[in-house]
Amino acid sequence: MGKVFTHMTMSLDGFIADPHDGIGELFEWYEGGEVSVPSATSDRSLQVDEAGAQVLHEWIDNTGALIAGRHLFDMTNGWDDKHPMGAPVVVVTHHAPENAAERWPNTTFVGDVTTAISEAKRIAGDKNVTIASTTIIQQALDLGLVDEVCVSLVPVLFGEGVSYFGELAKGHLLLDDPVVVPGRRATHLSYPVRR
Repeated sequence: MGKVFTHMTMSLDGFIADPHDGIGELFEWYEGGEVSVPSATSDRSLQVDEAGAQVLHEWIDNTGALIAGRHLFDMTNGWDDKHPMGAPVVVVTHHAPENAAERWPNTTFVGDVTTAISEAKRIAGDKNVTIASTTIIQQALDLGLVDEVCVSLVPVLFGEGVSYFGELAKGHLLLDDPVVVPGRRATHLSYPVRR
């Protein structure tokens, strides 16, 4: 069985977006290299450095389901029912959109984080589950449902915005030593959650 990961691209001062949900320079690393990594959407490929390609292939090849919150889902129009990673998406929401089954037949809508992780694990089979929304990440960390915390740390300071991490309900959460993959526009860090 796979693991449950979190992943976000983050500014050096801890933000994943500006106060208006703009990502600004955060995703420059997806376009700053010479190695082409195709996405699941045929109209787009990523141009990253060797380190970024290694990390992206690891994520894309091994992710069997992705979990997102309703806010991110709405911002992206549900990725038109095909996330760039190619994995099915499970959305945590109190109210599924109208005509969800017709508009997004490959997307699953659930009412809470525990159910989302359970459903994503079922969908993923032996592959990993990646959580890619800050509020869902926070809740999953509080519930002890995350195996590894991943960050693509980029060289920009936002000063304010949407934080990757918030207050922990149970206090400190200990992580083991990171796996570090240094790249040109991003340093990729993976921290196993200490059990």
